[in-house]
Amino acid sequence: MDTLDLLAGGFADAFTPQLLLYAAIGVLLGTFVGVLPGIGPAMAVALLLPITYGLDVTESMVIFAGIYYGGMYGGSTTSILLNTPGESASVMTAIEGNQMAKRGRAAQALATAAIGSFIAGTIGTLLVAFFTPALADQAVKVGAPSFFAIMLLSLVLVTSVLGESKIRGFAGLFIGLTIGLIGMDDSTAQARLTFGTLELADGIGIVIVAVGVFAMGEALWTAAHLRRRPVDVIPTGRPFLGREDWRRSAGPWLRGTALGFPFGAVPAGGAETPTFLSYITERKLAARKGGNADEFGDGAIEGVAGPEAANNASAAGMFVPLLALGLPVTATASILLAALTSYGIVPGPTLMDDQPDLVWTLLASLLIGNTLLLVINLPMAPLWARLLRIPRPQLYAGILFFASLGAYSVANDPFDLALLLVFGGIGFAIRRFGIPVLPLILGVILGPLMEVKLREALDLSSGELSGLFSEGLAIVIYVLIVIALVGPIVLGRFRTPQDAKEEVSA
Repeated sequence: MDTLDLLAGGFADAFTPQLLLYAAIGVLLGTFVGVLPGIGPAMAVALLLPITYGLDVTESMVIFAGIYYGGMYGGSTTSILLNTPGESASVMTAIEGNQMAKRGRAAQALATAAIGSFIAGTIGTLLVAFFTPALADQAVKVGAPSFFAIMLLSLVLVTSVLGESKIRGFAGLFIGLTIGLIGMDDSTAQARLTFGTLELADGIGIVIVAVGVFAMGEALWTAAHLRRRPVDVIPTGRPFLGREDWRRSAGPWLRGTALGFPFGAVPAGGAETPTFLSYITERKLAARKGGNADEFGDGAIEGVAGPEAANNASAAGMFVPLLALGLPVTATASILLAALTSYGIVPGPTLMDDQPDLVWTLLASLLIGNTLLLVINLPMAPLWARLLRIPRPQLYAGILFFASLGAYSVANDPFDLALLLVFGGIGFAIRRFGIPVLPLILGVILGPLMEVKLREALDLSSGELSGLFSEGLAIVIYVLIVIALVGPIVLGRFRTPQDAKEEVSA
């Protein structure tokens, strides 16, 4: 009952004309940017991050709540109408959604994605409200050695499961950790990796890194692979669902939510796994029931409803480790963490006690933003579809302009524009060589935090490495890290060529 009272207090704070206006602005801006081709929620949040400067932290978080869910909705629109997922988690939505659109059922595909996102986002946010305080209460008891181990486990899991190559994943992590070292050492006051440049003495802001790697890097990559033919956008009408569509979508919405939330709440990152599992589950259930199995691959509505619900439930679940532990497990969460830290607020076990009004207003705003998303954007789907016809050169020229303007507005320093160009080049390079972006961003954010916890653990043990293993939880986590690194290698040695063929054919 205490949680419900706190959430009601958050609604009381959020239900003001000014904050409702900010929530609506966030939803519209997030959808506007997220619906553009090739732009996912993480890039939308990174691109719009600078517009919140000058607002207080509560207003900023309310806008971001709208931007976050708006960007998620926009990603499903491009997946369905253009077969162009803005992020890897939207791939499963694109498989069936685009086929539905080609069969003249674009309106139904958009509707089931939007309603499924609303249901999953609402249930997921309510679960965050109930689980986060309990996790934070336990996390307060965790010492520096265990916290260091938890962050290390998060980096290892995210790095090892993303991309086709673990080497590339760890390469991205190494780049991010190196960027995080730039600046003054807090203990010795010695400059690190500044190359005598005074502007780098305070380190590099995550806003510059995120906007450069996501927005600038994506724009440069698209420009290098620009296709001259016009974009083929499938027309859509007013999104709606018939009675049969409701019947077929209801189960996948709930099953997708149940699959997505735990994966988002575990500090391993990513909605790719639950969306894939949701798709496979719905396909197997359809085959078992013998009703709509033949439609999969040709526009089955269950293949849109389930993965989209799993994607949004996972997106809501990521707030559990972010708020309770200060661990961002997705690229979008990393940028939200940067927004909080820019106000001097560090998410973690004490956040619920130190900033209760902020946390509960944020959770209430997520629920409000999710509702506004459905009420405002669902009728506007034909308008958003028209945005997809913007020519790519003009589109990405606009992105470069706003990215540069946003990066400059952070500190009004021309040097930041030079850094933006550098990180845009890095973003282009990592796309060229297939290096995942998330380990890089997590390395930039978690690297300095890990350094602090590492030094605290070593100080407690007078510099002895045994201090890192002084807690039982830390030992358990290090065992998990070894299993995560060695397990796939060991299992791979027992796989036969026949097993590999069967896996590929499946």
